Amino acid sequence: MAKREPQFDDPDLLTVDRDASRPLAERMRPRDLDEMVGQRRLLAPGAALRRSIESGHVHSMVLWGPPGCGKTTLALLLAKYADADFRAISAVLSGLPEVRQVLAEAARRFAEGRRTVLFVDEVHRFNKAQQDAFLPHIERGTILFVGATTENPSFELNSALLSRCRVHVMEAASADDIAVTLRRALDDAERGIGERELHIGDEQLLLISRAADGDVRRGLTFLEIAADLAGEGGTITNATLEQVLADRSRRFDKGGEQFYDQISALHKCVRSSNPDAALYWLARMLDGGCDPGYLARRLTRMAVEDIGLADPRALQMAIEAWDTYDRLGSPEGDLALAQLAIYLASTAKSNAAYKAFGEAKRDVAEYGTQDVPIHIRNAPTKLMKQLGYGSGYQYDHDVAGGVALDQTGFPDAMGERVYYQPTEAGMEARLKEKLDRLRAAREEAGDRKS
Repeated sequence: MAKREPQFDDPDLLTVDRDASRPLAERMRPRDLDEMVGQRRLLAPGAALRRSIESGHVHSMVLWGPPGCGKTTLALLLAKYADADFRAISAVLSGLPEVRQVLAEAARRFAEGRRTVLFVDEVHRFNKAQQDAFLPHIERGTILFVGATTENPSFELNSALLSRCRVHVMEAASADDIAVTLRRALDDAERGIGERELHIGDEQLLLISRAADGDVRRGLTFLEIAADLAGEGGTITNATLEQVLADRSRRFDKGGEQFYDQISALHKCVRSSNPDAALYWLARMLDGGCDPGYLARRLTRMAVEDIGLADPRALQMAIEAWDTYDRLGSPEGDLALAQLAIYLASTAKSNAAYKAFGEAKRDVAEYGTQDVPIHIRNAPTKLMKQLGYGSGYQYDHDVAGGVALDQTGFPDAMGERVYYQPTEAGMEARLKEKLDRLRAAREEAGDRKS
């Protein structure tokens, strides 16, 4: 029996409409899996998801990926291959009443033996109650749920919904993949702009592909604008593209997954002494609109956590760079942050102080409220002196060598502890030499005392 065409609540999403008034990106929406670009891992011939889609045995899923990577198109193709109706709602525009209405319609179709692919765009914007509304319908098979999100599902979706869906990670399209789509639109006289007989070189095509920044839809929009500027039979030149691409921006989410990935990359490149990579990620975050004050704070943390006493100048430089930015603002102050990132990445590294403080905090939690040893207690009153406060304390400056080696600073229940283990890096090497000598002498003095 021949497959019937799936039914769609928004025909603009599906039909290969030849109406030139529709955006080029909509007219060029892939009609089958072979026309999809940028998702080789998921949709290459023989891949598990592709086999599932082609067989019509699809499952409820969450598609996680950046804008313009093909989430909506893949959901449409799922419905087409599964011979199912397609319904789409947006979490930005729809509330719980709309969700319930769509689910009730899907239940009626299910009772009639018809399947429904329910595509929920921006699903992470639904609250927990709204997400829970889908659960019984997914379990009964009333709907094949396809949620689309640009945010990490493990943070934004509740565990009940995730347990009923498979998460498929979709990737931004490469510049080469986008170029393939652009060339297809230029050659296609039926859906694309082939009838305009435009001229464009490989260099200009690559400029558009790179400017699209992984977003296929964005690349097609740039091409359409450039084509309008060039006119029928015209040539898309570098001068044309200067107008089209002048105000483009890169992908960046000031509070989402990309934000935390990029600050993680900056921190780790500083830690691994790679000033060039650190500078790149700093520039990426500034370009994306990240608050420079936040970057100054994070760079200061790196000076404390990862450089520490191997180069005490790093912390001073971090505070000065932060202050410089506060005084100058952008763009002049950005250079101070750039210089700081280069210095932090280039100088000696040590997390010995960071680790030592962590061990001290663990002992505080484990041993609770221990009394201060009586010989190092404060004795400002006569009564306190009578009670022995400060008794037996040795004033280090009056001791030969300047250190009272047989005098402990820890509570009696703990005994001597060693938290700080200096490295051989930078100035810490000198601290290590001194502390190793003092610790050995203290241990020897303790042995004699016992």
